[in-house]
Amino acid sequence: MITRSLIVAETRAWIGTPYRHQASLKGVGCDCLGLVRGVWRAVIGDEPERAPPYAPDWAEALSGEPLADAAGRHFVAIDRDTFRAGDVLLFRWRANLPAKHAAIVTAADTMVHAHDGAAVAEVALAPWWRRRLAYAFRFPGVE
Repeated sequence: MITRSLIVAETRAWIGTPYRHQASLKGVGCDCLGLVRGVWRAVIGDEPERAPPYAPDWAEALSGEPLADAAGRHFVAIDRDTFRAGDVLLFRWRANLPAKHAAIVTAADTMVHAHDGAAVAEVALAPWWRRRLAYAFRFPGVE
């Protein structure tokens, strides 16, 4: 059984993992997508599709919403204002750009994410983040 508390505990176990572009190994390195992929593997099992190679500026070069489209294939889309602990959030840096940053909610006002130049950390879901929130998803099978 997949529970929100299981997802949150696994997510927090990644705190301190160094940032490594395209990586997804707890304690070794990950980026924001790698964090979500690693938590998926720990709580669900094998990843449902392989992430294609991507450059740090991939979203600026593409049209559409490739990250949100991929999330929609494997997660359950929810209203972005109703997220709860254990849900995945996607953010866009500017209104005209696709969503390209992911985090996992750990409480009503905190999330865990990985970003360039820092280790995986739990941070406040401050107004800055909430203004950039584009999508929210629930892990499949969450009780």
